[in-house]
Amino acid sequence: MKVRRATANDAAAIASIYAPYVTASIVSFETEAPDEAEVARRIEDGADLYPWLVACAGDEPPLGYAYACAFRRRPAYRFTVETTVYVADGAHRRGIGTLLYRLLLPVLEAQGFAQAIAAITLPNEASAMLHERLGFSQIGTYEKVGFKFREWRSVGLWQRPLAPLSTRPEEPKPVSMIWKA
Repeated sequence: MKVRRATANDAAAIASIYAPYVTASIVSFETEAPDEAEVARRIEDGADLYPWLVACAGDEPPLGYAYACAFRRRPAYRFTVETTVYVADGAHRRGIGTLLYRLLLPVLEAQGFAQAIAAITLPNEASAMLHERLGFSQIGTYEKVGFKFREWRSVGLWQRPLAPLSTRPEEPKPVSMIWKA
């Protein structure tokens, strides 16, 4: 399995991986699956600061992807990222999510981010276990904050420190300064 930075050329494959999470599960709170153009826009939107990674078997299309994005828009949050990982239907339990996160998290740390947050729709034992294996701890729950498939859904919050906290943190570095491949 090869992991590399995602590009807009991966947008169709990523949209295909993500669509079932939107249309057939409670995992995502989106209600309409984004198309290739929208996924390409999302990848390119934060490309300088927020990495998107894909895992591929040889020259095959991606089997999974992980990315980071801004945790919140207000400036004081700029040292914290939200992370997520998605694996293609039929490719679960092959270590793809773990592999992606094992590469994504050190990149975020090297960039200078201090904290990673994962928001997981509950229940989702597989995602909770993945995050906990990779050093995330559950820190709270937003109770019944999303309405999907005719039910109110709760979201658990998991947090992982990326770097020691400082009273004079340096601004996060661009991905290109860290990920050379």
